[in-house]
Amino acid sequence: MLYHYLYSLSDQISALNVFRYITFRTGLSFFTAFLVCWWTGPVFIRRLVNKQIGQAIREEGPQSHKKKAGTPTMGGGLILIGLLVPAILWVDMMNPLVWATLLITFGFGYIGYVDDYLKVSKKNTKGLSGRLRLAGEFAIALVVIGVLVNLHNISTVVHVPLFKNIAVDLGWGYVLFGALVIVGCANAVNLTDGLDGLAIVPVIINAGTLALFAYVAGHASIAQYLQIPSVSGAGELAPLAAAMVAAGLGFLWYNTYPAQVFMGDIGSLSIGGFIGTMAVLTKNEILLVLLGGVFVVEALSVISQVASFKLTGKRIFKMAPLHHHFELKGLTETKIIVRFWIISILLAILSLATLKLR
Repeated sequence: MLYHYLYSLSDQISALNVFRYITFRTGLSFFTAFLVCWWTGPVFIRRLVNKQIGQAIREEGPQSHKKKAGTPTMGGGLILIGLLVPAILWVDMMNPLVWATLLITFGFGYIGYVDDYLKVSKKNTKGLSGRLRLAGEFAIALVVIGVLVNLHNISTVVHVPLFKNIAVDLGWGYVLFGALVIVGCANAVNLTDGLDGLAIVPVIINAGTLALFAYVAGHASIAQYLQIPSVSGAGELAPLAAAMVAAGLGFLWYNTYPAQVFMGDIGSLSIGGFIGTMAVLTKNEILLVLLGGVFVVEALSVISQVASFKLTGKRIFKMAPLHHHFELKGLTETKIIVRFWIISILLAILSLATLKLR
């Protein structure tokens, strides 16, 4: 909102012309989000403690996690505040891509909030039923992507990285495809959120990478030079993604081992939905498999574990998701976390390299 006001004054005050530039507002968005999270973090955490919103630890989990019981959860609300404030201040809120991203992010966050609330109020780890949660996520994603395709002419073509001549137009089937990408990403991040700082740093890395993809996709001449799909208005997603990066860093300040607060499902589902939506709107749906490789592997470890046990009665891993398997093999929590971070950085660099390999 402030952006629109300052933009309107730029014709009279030449110094305000800087607000016309996405790169400048991306920087403002970044530092605003970090300061909001860093400054409000202690107050936010104290309120969670006062309301006795503590994490319930599942009985079948690693025994080392029992000491984390009672740690304040639902800290993902702090990330959402850190995202919303700079969005209102520095992002073009008239952009349909911005609205789509915020609607999915906060819609998924609300589902996560309900899930967390049920867990906290009943002092168990079950929360909202899986089917009901997925139904809500698909409903939100299908409606948002459907509106974008129908009213805003979002491309329904899926491009395959490294093969510039391979592109498939899914037509209205793209609505379901896009929803699958978004819901799948949200739940993969949710499964990854099991150790202090494990999920948030890969999200930060993914969001930062997608901010760059959004900027180049929204710049017609750069997109043409790099031979990537040009997406009108996608550049405005860059300051929004920068806000997610900084909000994640602000949250990590309090979530790093040993965590003072957990993000809860309100955090993991919302930020996972954010990453999935960014990938869809910047036309990097397939590339997300590489960029979000940590999340993909974590989700596949759960799927394969369940399938193997049902079909053969045997488990592939000591425990799923994969990070618990490494815990039970004797690796320390911090070592697992940092190694997953390193892998995320490597995957992000490989993803960025595809910009010149199209």
